Amino acid sequence: ERHLFSLYFMLPLVAVCSGFMYHNWYPARAFPGDTLCYVTGMAFAVVGIQGHFSKMLLLFFLPQIFNFVLSCPQLFGLVPCPRHRVPRFDKVTNLLHPSKAIFMKPPSKLAATVLQILSFFKLVDLTLHLSRVILETTNLTILNFFLVRLGPMNKKKLVQVLICYQVSCEIYYPCFNRVTGYLSLH
Repeated sequence: ERHLFSLYFMLPLVAVCSGFMYHNWYPARAFPGDTLCYVTGMAFAVVGIQGHFSKMLLLFFLPQIFNFVLSCPQLFGLVPCPRHRVPRFDKVTNLLHPSKAIFMKPPSKLAATVLQILSFFKLVDLTLHLSRVILETTNLTILNFFLVRLGPMNKKKLVQVLICYQVSCEIYYPCFNRVTGYLSLH
């Protein structure tokens, strides 16, 4: 019965999103805006909560959770947060490059430590002055993370990388469910 309830919500959503994706595949011609994002998020939340699919929902939202956790230093003011943190587009090469946040004054000890930890794990690229003071960092978003790790790429390739990452999080669900089910039995 829970699965049937989920289908009532998800089939219309999948149909609408499939049509939108078909007509809006690369290059994008329309931006879905906040309304579609809120409605899809609400639909997933309702199905996850009412259908008792909390583990699956958590794994499905891993990319969004990762993006939020990575963005926290900018969102909470440790690192400068420019108005637009999307990757920088180079018209000559048709490639996206990680966008940068520039420090007008040296970062605090806490900000410098956080950025050095993120840099150690290759989550950001830092530009340092000769005196080892951080001058700029790549913006803290999942898009810039993939560009830092995989190098500059065109928009189509970046979208494919993000979709592969999203799908890999969902494929992990059966393994995760089997392990947690096994642990709860013992």
